[in-house]
Amino acid sequence: MNAILIYLTEASICVAITVLFYRLVLSDLTFFTLNRVLLVGMLMLSFIIPLLSINLGVKGIGTGEITLPEFLVGKGVEQESLSYSWQEILFYTYLAGVVVMSVHLFLGFFLSQRLLGKSKLMRYKDYWIAVHPKFIPASFFSYILLPDFDPSRSEQKQIVLHESVHVRLKHSWDLLLVQFAKIIFWFNPLIYQFENSLREVHEYQADQGVTSSYSKREYSGLLLQMIRGGQGWHFMNNFNQFQTKKRIIMMSKPESQKREMRRFLLAIPVLAALFFVFSCEITPEEDIDAPTMMGESKATKIGPADITARKLGKDGETVFDVVEKQPNPPGGMSGWNEYLRNNLTYPEQARKLGIEGTVIVAFIVNADGSLSDFEILRGIGGGADEEAIRAVQNSPDWTPGSQKDKVINTRMRLPIRFKLN
Repeated sequence: MNAILIYLTEASICVAITVLFYRLVLSDLTFFTLNRVLLVGMLMLSFIIPLLSINLGVKGIGTGEITLPEFLVGKGVEQESLSYSWQEILFYTYLAGVVVMSVHLFLGFFLSQRLLGKSKLMRYKDYWIAVHPKFIPASFFSYILLPDFDPSRSEQKQIVLHESVHVRLKHSWDLLLVQFAKIIFWFNPLIYQFENSLREVHEYQADQGVTSSYSKREYSGLLLQMIRGGQGWHFMNNFNQFQTKKRIIMMSKPESQKREMRRFLLAIPVLAALFFVFSCEITPEEDIDAPTMMGESKATKIGPADITARKLGKDGETVFDVVEKQPNPPGGMSGWNEYLRNNLTYPEQARKLGIEGTVIVAFIVNADGSLSDFEILRGIGGGADEEAIRAVQNSPDWTPGSQKDKVINTRMRLPIRFKLN
């Protein structure tokens, strides 16, 4: 559940940055095809980037201590009450919004198909014309929708030409993707701004197709005459969709200079930043394969022959990171797991806040078997760090590690994973 909420948050941030980047950097350019490609491409990457997970191992940062098998706390523990956490409430609220948006989308699609089935179809040039009195001039996938059709009228020729650009460039498929995004990100107000931006680009492309054959003044007058129509369905590109004033201004604007295409290059660092923040995880090389699940065996990693010391133990002797024979808890690993099972509890604060994650505790098994120098290498808060330290501190003495048949001080680390039901 937490993973889904995190994904939605990260993907929503990607969508928001896409909208802001387009509005601030590219929206005033007349490179409409490139704008469309960038908007659709960045929307698709907004879905993908948070799903990627790449470990960037960094040499020299990690530690080389012996890592014990990971111990799991919390899974399978019965909830003390039937109360819902704030994550559960948030998640179920999100699901309710998804259901409402999905019903709205499919109902609109069903009604559009039903009305389309009642329309009169005719072939005009290379396009299908669907005529029905309830239609407003629009395009719907491969159909041009009209309330009536008279190819001898100049204004209808312009409308058909406009809508034929939408059909030829397959703009309805872009809108289908946006509708899917609106279902997923219905809570994000910028997804609706994204839809407006993409529809604007569609209209600019269609307007450009008309003004290449008709005068801009005549066509602008037609837009003003048709300004009172409705909005139509989700996948429609309506002739008089919206932003008529803005479309007329864009038509009268001179074409952008080729040198201004360099602005599109700014998308590269933006995407790189999103990829680095949401897809990459910087992890010490020694950490990448270290944790194992409880019950799995993990062979000790023996370092080079010239083992180096990290610090001194409580007896003043060297503390080693890797040894020939590693320390052993009382009762072996099964006894250690049993001890942790009986002495570790899920902190109430972490449970209430819905905190999950892995705490890594480092400690020294001294030559006399006692434990000391407890340290949190990775914490998650909510009282989990303190609980992990407390449990390890109270452990009975261990059998110390040895090197060349001599007992020595050994540094260890233990991953403890806290997971809610």
